[in-house]
Amino acid sequence: MSDPSIPTPAGIGAAPDSDPQETAEWQAALVSVLQAAGPARVREIMDRLATTARDSSVGWKPVRGTPYVNTIPLSRQPPFPGDLAIEERLASLMRWNALAMVVRANQAYGELGGHIASYASAADLFEVGFNHFFRAANSDSGGDLVFYQPHSAPGVYARAFLEGRLSEQDLAHYRQE
Repeated sequence: MSDPSIPTPAGIGAAPDSDPQETAEWQAALVSVLQAAGPARVREIMDRLATTARDSSVGWKPVRGTPYVNTIPLSRQPPFPGDLAIEERLASLMRWNALAMVVRANQAYGELGGHIASYASAADLFEVGFNHFFRAANSDSGGDLVFYQPHSAPGVYARAFLEGRLSEQDLAHYRQE
């Protein structure tokens, strides 16, 4: 039988294993290589096997979508570079202000609509980018140029307001110009 601690790609509706003993031997060999030579060697072997399977008459095609798995064990993750509590609070304020902007614009002109869910679903991604990755122009670099989908803009405007780069008067005309 195969070792249940070794994840297999067989998903729902996969055909039953025609030779579980042989499969277990292959899996044990892979674990042995991992222990003896490390993950880089396992990746090298797997890449070469995949190439052979694709190039031969096997007809094998890799699965195009895989379930999300965090590949970095908790023990190897670096500490969070910022203050998580403050960043969560700021993100909540930006979500709230973005919602208020859309509601306010809709009260003025109902046909304007609003895509508050677009920003709300991407808010954490935006904030991690703003706080830890995106860089302004300086003497060494032209800075990052980041494009956002317009329907996600309420959060970016909310951030600019909280940072003091936009006034309440600026926000009063949101989606009305």
